[in-house]
Amino acid sequence: MTYREAIREALRTALHADPRVFLVGEDVGRYGGAYACSSGLLDEFGPDRVRDAPLSENTFVGLGIGAAIAGLRPIVELMTINFALLALDQIVNNAATLRHMSGGQVSVPLVIRMATGAGRQLAAQHSHSLEVWFAHVPGLKVLAPATVTDARLMLSAALADPDPVVICEHALLYGAEGEVDGDESDYDAWRAAVRRTGRDLTLVTSGGSLPKCLAAADALAPDRIEVEVLDLKCLRPLDLDAITASVAKTRRLLTVDEGWTTCGLAAEVNTAVAERTFYELDAPPARVGTAEVPMPYARQLEEAALPSVAGIAAAARRLVSSSVPVEPAP
Repeated sequence: MTYREAIREALRTALHADPRVFLVGEDVGRYGGAYACSSGLLDEFGPDRVRDAPLSENTFVGLGIGAAIAGLRPIVELMTINFALLALDQIVNNAATLRHMSGGQVSVPLVIRMATGAGRQLAAQHSHSLEVWFAHVPGLKVLAPATVTDARLMLSAALADPDPVVICEHALLYGAEGEVDGDESDYDAWRAAVRRTGRDLTLVTSGGSLPKCLAAADALAPDRIEVEVLDLKCLRPLDLDAITASVAKTRRLLTVDEGWTTCGLAAEVNTAVAERTFYELDAPPARVGTAEVPMPYARQLEEAALPSVAGIAAAARRLVSSSVPVEPAP
């Protein structure tokens, strides 16, 4: 099935399994969702369970928070992560803080789904990767499904969590095809996954950058550079044990993130690795991110701004060729 169909099946399963679950967002009902992830669900479950919302993100995210506090299990869909900024007050000041501010008396079991990422020529107001903005906030958990299996199984884990969970779905992945490997009983949404094993370099990535990293690893194989590709899956909390275990083996780290590098996810990953495994590194951690500009509209400029397979492979080659063994401290 496609990534899109996997999300639809996950939504359908959740709506069938628990009468407290409902879906709310812009165009999720009659239109079937901006990316067709909820197509057909209005006819199947009715307008009480699949609710079209007005173009007011702060309002219907607030509705979801109130419903969660009252005992329901809302799934709020935001059309793009850029539009989520209109609801930051509700997400950051309310959903993320109420457990703490109530002394543990109030939980907010809310799931917020949103499309993220560029590559569709939709310019600067629809194309940024702002996942790290949410991963910065205590009280939120942040998931980034990169595979069809993740798209199908992450929602169940998010709904089972007593606290708010943000799921960031890269828009270029909706048409990706694959098999669903496993089921909810043996799936761990919160742990990173090794998508390819290697010995020379660890490539850490997530979401829509995973296919590029796997392609870069293929491109490096003829040069006898064996790359280990680690898919974070969960951006908060980070699976630092998996990251450092991989880097301890390969002794080199390249982090690839579609966000900007300044104060970005790659900076957090690389710093955490340096703090934990500095004397096991054979080279300084490196990173590849999006150019520090608002996302261009023109296709050639958009492609130039984004991480590319060639750029990732080139960064990996530089990292391997410039490696200098670091002597342990006495």
